[in-house]
Amino acid sequence: MKLKYDFKFIDKKQGTVKDDILSGLTVSLALVPEAVAFAFVAGVSPVIGLYGAFMMGLITSMIGGRPGMISGATGAMAVVMVSLVKEGTAMGGAGEMMGLQYLFATLVLVGIIQMSVGFLRLGKFIRLVPHSVMMGFVNGLAIVIFLSQLNMFKVGGVWLSGAPLYTMLGLVGGTMLIMTFLPKISKAIPAALVGILVISAIVILGGIETETVKSFIQARGGTGIKAGLPSFNVPMIPLNFETLRFIFPYAIILAAVGLIESLMTLSLVDELTETRGSGNRECAAQGAANLVNGFFGGMGGCAMIGQSIINIKSGGRNRLSGIVAALSLLAFILFASDYIEMVPIAALVGVMFMVVIGTFAWSTFNVINKIPVADLIVIVLVTGLTVIFDLAIAVLAGVIVSALVFAWENAVRIRANTKIDEHGIKHYEIIGPLFFGSTTFFNGRFDVQNDPQEVVIDFRESRIMDQSAIEAINKLDERYQKEGKTIHLRHLSKDCIKLIKRAEKICDVNIVEDPNYRVAIDHYRKHLETTA
Repeated sequence: MKLKYDFKFIDKKQGTVKDDILSGLTVSLALVPEAVAFAFVAGVSPVIGLYGAFMMGLITSMIGGRPGMISGATGAMAVVMVSLVKEGTAMGGAGEMMGLQYLFATLVLVGIIQMSVGFLRLGKFIRLVPHSVMMGFVNGLAIVIFLSQLNMFKVGGVWLSGAPLYTMLGLVGGTMLIMTFLPKISKAIPAALVGILVISAIVILGGIETETVKSFIQARGGTGIKAGLPSFNVPMIPLNFETLRFIFPYAIILAAVGLIESLMTLSLVDELTETRGSGNRECAAQGAANLVNGFFGGMGGCAMIGQSIINIKSGGRNRLSGIVAALSLLAFILFASDYIEMVPIAALVGVMFMVVIGTFAWSTFNVINKIPVADLIVIVLVTGLTVIFDLAIAVLAGVIVSALVFAWENAVRIRANTKIDEHGIKHYEIIGPLFFGSTTFFNGRFDVQNDPQEVVIDFRESRIMDQSAIEAINKLDERYQKEGKTIHLRHLSKDCIKLIKRAEKICDVNIVEDPNYRVAIDHYRKHLETTA
C-alpha cells in the first residue's frame, strides 16, 4: 500500500511570474522571525542569521537542483553551532569573538564537503530512504515546527496569560481563517501574504498591543534587523592542525545534517509538485551557499521544509520565487526594516501553524492497521527521534532499522525444493537471495550425509549476493568433499558467475553455465567415469 501525504491544497499547475513574485514576498516575511530565532539559538547576532538566510536562499535558488525549494538558516544546524561558537569563544581572548570566526571557518569547510558530495554524485543515495522514514520525517518536522512556534507565546521566558494571550490567539486564528477560506474565493494572491497584510493592518490601525518582529528581537537582546550589505572577510583563525582538529568534527556533522534535511525536503517537494529535482546539483549548491556564508559573515543553513511548503502552496514553482524571497529579505535589511519590524508575530505564527497542519501526514492514522508493523515502528521511531534529537540521527536510525528488517525478512524466506532425477542426481532448487543474512538458513537446508554422490544446486530463483554467500557455498562444498561427494552450481546469472570467478581462490566448485539439462547430465557422467 502506498502512503500519501495530506497536501490537498497543493496546486500541481506550473507557476507563473506573478505567482513566483508574490510567493517569494510571502516567504521572505516568514523567513525573518525564523532566521532571527535560530540566530539566537546559535548564539550569534540576528543580522548574521538574516545574512545567512539571504545568501543560502539566493545561491540555492539560482543554481540548486530543486526550483521552488527554499533554503535559509535552520534550527537543525543552529543547535550544532551552539557548542561550536561557545567553545570557539573560550579559545580566544576577551572580546575577540573568536567563536564567530571559528563558525565562519567551519562553514567554509562544510561548503567544501557538501560540494564534494555533489560532484561525486553521492546525492543519489537519498533513494535508499524508505517511504516510512519519509513519513516519520514529515511528521517529526511538523511537530518540531509546531513546538518552535509555541515559543512565540512567551515573553521573557514567561507564558502569555490573560488579555495578551487572548489577543495573540485571536490574531493567530484570524490569520488561519483567512488562509483557509480565501483560496475558495480567489487564488489571485497567496492566502498567506493576504493573511499577514490584513492582520498587520488590523494591529497597526487598531493600535492593538501585541508582540511584533521588533519587540521579539528586543526581548532577546537584539536591536533590530537594519544593517548594510554583507562584506567579504577571511575568517581570522590560526591556520594549524589544532584548528582543523577542532572544526572538522563540527563540519562533518553540519554538512551531514544540512544535506540530509535538504535532500529529504527535495524529495518531498518532488512528490508535491509531481516533478523531479537533482539531488547531486542541490548538494553542490548547498555547499556553495555555505562556502559563501563562511566568507561573507552568514550563519549558513540548508533547505527549510516549512518555508518550502509556504512557497509551493502560494504558487511558487520556479527559481524566481526563491530569488525574490532572498532579495526581498535583503531589501528588508537595507531599506524596509522599520516596516517589517511592525509585522505582528501572531500573523507569522498563524502562517506556520497552517504549514504544520499541511505538513503532518494525517493519513498515518488511517493506515495504522493496513501497513506492516515494522513500517509503523519506523514511522514512530523517526518521528520521535526528530523531535527529541535531530533530523540526521532520526533518518539514519530509520534507514538502519528498515535495512535490518529488510535483511531479516529476506533471510528467513530462503528455501530449497529438492528432487532426485532418474540418474540418481539430487537437485536443490534454491528460492530467495543468498547473502550474509541468509547463509545460516541456506546451510541448514542440505542433508550432506544422506545425499547421493552428485548434487546439483539450482540458482534459477536465487542470487548470490556477496562474499558471505560465496563463503557459505565454499563451506558447503568442503562438507560434501569430506563425504566424497561433488556439488554443481547451475543456472547462475552472469553477475553471480562473475562474482564467483573473482573469488576463485575462495570458492572452488563446478559451475554448470550451460542451462541445457542434457549437457549437464553428460558432464556428470563423464565426471563419474573419470573418478571411477
